[in-house]
Amino acid sequence: MALQRLSNHSARRLFLDRHALLEQPAGPAKGADLLELIQRLGFVQLDSINTVARAHDVILYSRRPGYRAQNLKRLYERDRGLFEHWTHDAAMIPMAFYPHWHLRFRRDTELLRKRWRNWRRDGFEAQFETVLNHVRDHGPVSSSDLGKGEKKSAGGWWDWHPSKTALEYLWRSGALTVVGREGFQKRYDLTERVIEEHLRPAAHCDEAATVNWLCSAALDRLGFATSGELAAFWDTASAAEAKAWCAEQLRQGGLEEIGVEQADGSLRKVFSRPGTVREAEELGPAPGRMRVLSPFDPVLRDRKRAERLFGFHYRIEVFTPAPKRQYGYYVFPLLEGDRLAGRIDMKADRDADLLRVTAVWPESDMKWPRSRTRRLEAELDRVARFAGVSRVVFADGWLR
Repeated sequence: MALQRLSNHSARRLFLDRHALLEQPAGPAKGADLLELIQRLGFVQLDSINTVARAHDVILYSRRPGYRAQNLKRLYERDRGLFEHWTHDAAMIPMAFYPHWHLRFRRDTELLRKRWRNWRRDGFEAQFETVLNHVRDHGPVSSSDLGKGEKKSAGGWWDWHPSKTALEYLWRSGALTVVGREGFQKRYDLTERVIEEHLRPAAHCDEAATVNWLCSAALDRLGFATSGELAAFWDTASAAEAKAWCAEQLRQGGLEEIGVEQADGSLRKVFSRPGTVREAEELGPAPGRMRVLSPFDPVLRDRKRAERLFGFHYRIEVFTPAPKRQYGYYVFPLLEGDRLAGRIDMKADRDADLLRVTAVWPESDMKWPRSRTRRLEAELDRVARFAGVSRVVFADGWLR
């Protein structure tokens, strides 16, 4: 039997729809409405770089222009609608998903103890009780509150004193919970004081049920995927577990295999729920306005998937020496309709009250008439207000 075929155009629209980018960027962006958006995305990745705004804030702003950073902080720190932990990286995750993280806690407990011993973080395990007692007696702490006088590990980004390592380990393994950030520095408290009791029964963690939820929830947010992509979405289920889940769901009729046309015209075999092809073909067009996306936007998180679907090759160059960068330190992708149209290098100069645009690189197959520049200018005016500056200025020769 021939595979159902999903055109590249329909596949892009479906993927954008699942990530709240097929609709007009509008709507409420605080409280329950903001939580609903994050649940739809699954999580929002955190990042500390703030050239225009932090990554998590740009992700939410690009979908709801009324969003402001304090809305997320309130939802996280006051309302406890979110918790912070890891997917493929540090992220804000809906609190309703917390029971599914017990498997992650268990697996991080085993993984990190072995890995951090190998990285010569000597003495961190001896600090567990000391750290827990300190938090119990003094309330939420940051790493700067602990470890005074302790010797740090030798060099590199992991240059942590034993108490800092213990804090991170106890958080990643579930004994502590991050309750907020000050200047992007995490504050930790006892999980039993933060997470409601009905969400905390780790003893009842059912691995099979959790893997089922992880794979199913990932597919809901991707629309179609290989088993490897399902495993990578939350980065908790193993590739073997996701492969077995797909095989069982295929046998039961909960999944089907389809062929998705890639940007280069090739066909990629993936799994989807029955009816997905028809759903994708019935979706309306994407908004024509241009949008700035975060380099860590969910649409771009899997760089290879983005390249296959959109023909858009993107690599962040933060860690690339300046002379070797192709584009710039922190370059934002540009979305127009259902196409990734180019990228922009810009920075908010708050002292000068300006958004400074260094360069824009359209994709090679994108013409750039004056109408497209006007759409970009309109978006940058909005981004400037979001970043808290008044004017946009373009460097000479900005259109590359």
